[in-house]
Amino acid sequence: MKNIREYMSEKGSSDKTEGKKVKILQFGEGNFLRGFVDEMIDKANDEKVMNAEVIIVKPRKGSLSKAFEEQNCLYTTSLRGEEGICNRVISCVSEAYSCYDDYDRFMELAKDADLRFIISNTTEAGIVFDSSDKFSSDPPASFPGKLAKFLYLRYKTFEADREKGVVIIPVELIDDNGAELKRCILRLADLWDLEKKFIDWIEEACIFCSTLVDRIISGYPAEEAESLWEEWGYKDELIVTGESFGLWVIEPKKDISDEFPLHKAGLPVLYVNDIKPYKKRKVRILNGAHTSFVPAAYLMGYDTVSQAMSDKTIYDFVNGLLKEEVIPTLDMDKTESESFADSVIARFKNPYIRHELSAIALNSISKWKTRCMPAMLDYIDMFGKVPEKMLFSFAALLAFYRAGRDEEGRLVGKRICNGKEVPYEIRDEDKVKKIFENAAVLDIEDYVKRVMSEKELWGRNLSEAGLSEQRVACLVKEIAESPRRALSMLLSNAKDS
Repeated sequence: MKNIREYMSEKGSSDKTEGKKVKILQFGEGNFLRGFVDEMIDKANDEKVMNAEVIIVKPRKGSLSKAFEEQNCLYTTSLRGEEGICNRVISCVSEAYSCYDDYDRFMELAKDADLRFIISNTTEAGIVFDSSDKFSSDPPASFPGKLAKFLYLRYKTFEADREKGVVIIPVELIDDNGAELKRCILRLADLWDLEKKFIDWIEEACIFCSTLVDRIISGYPAEEAESLWEEWGYKDELIVTGESFGLWVIEPKKDISDEFPLHKAGLPVLYVNDIKPYKKRKVRILNGAHTSFVPAAYLMGYDTVSQAMSDKTIYDFVNGLLKEEVIPTLDMDKTESESFADSVIARFKNPYIRHELSAIALNSISKWKTRCMPAMLDYIDMFGKVPEKMLFSFAALLAFYRAGRDEEGRLVGKRICNGKEVPYEIRDEDKVKKIFENAAVLDIEDYVKRVMSEKELWGRNLSEAGLSEQRVACLVKEIAESPRRALSMLLSNAKDS
């Protein structure tokens, strides 16, 4: 079978970047950037509102997939929703390489007069200041280090020309990602004793945008890839699947909407003066809902989000948690927030997206701390009582993490699937796993007391935040015995109260 490059060449579509200017450097080759950012840029090109090509640079060590070269950077997105499936060959990417394997090629791009945008997704841990980073390294170890040195070469090449600054649009999932990346760059400039004129150029010529992104990307469809190849008539080892829904909120310090006019192609891109309300709504409703129901649903034997949401008990739990306990903590229009919550639930039920619960459960402690705990504590402050569904989600989390080491040294818990006991691995930071391993040998009451008091986990002692250790321990015990019965009892009691 022909690969996508050969297939598109026969259709006369192989010379895909003719006449397009190099404008966008993209740090990251992962599924999200290709299924969200590049998909939008590709559509904007087709709609003639942009004339851009993307150069992908892998920022981490390790070779880039050979498929990028073999396929001439062509790949297919398959976005799925209630309206059906939309397959699209993405042709806006012109090059892809590693900044470690092709460092000189990477740095040469800094001298390109047509470069205007830099987009990144280097994970939440990517935007971090590293005081041990060295300017002399080729490349520096951290992502901010790589970007700082790259920008310094551009500054030197164009002799501090303000017209040759760049627009930097990170999509890493941290608060104020653009502002934080800029802070890292400036701290590195100070650490490396770079001249003040460079700092002035960063401040005046470069625009750092904070962003919020929202689309569930399920990645490469390994189980259905060959059937898709047969359907499409070509082989593609870089397929990206995801949901149709998308939202990109951008907070620029200067107006970039004419330069980056994705919205003019009818794409879901918003330019706002303050991103914080959108961030809070998304984190508490979308991310918070995921984190809230996943431990219980997984312990009940479900493997994917759509499977779990087809269960009326879980659906009622998620719907009630959002409408009754989360939305009241938001300072946004209630009707608008409820509409967003309804869209989130519809997305969770999307049968086309195989979003693994085990993947969402990765690093669940830090996720619950940032996504769920603030809403629970705000609810307590606002209404003087503990929100029962949020408390249940916390207890389910503790039940999920009550685990021990297996013969291979992995920290594993156990759940019931089809009447059989099945082990699962706890995947989290080593320090987190150590805390739970030590606590799990205690009886449930002492286990709960120990974990709730761990400030390293929660940033505070939760026993002093209005949560009852006894109530949590009772829920943990009920969930351990039968998560379905425990959840059903919770909902039944809520109806009776």
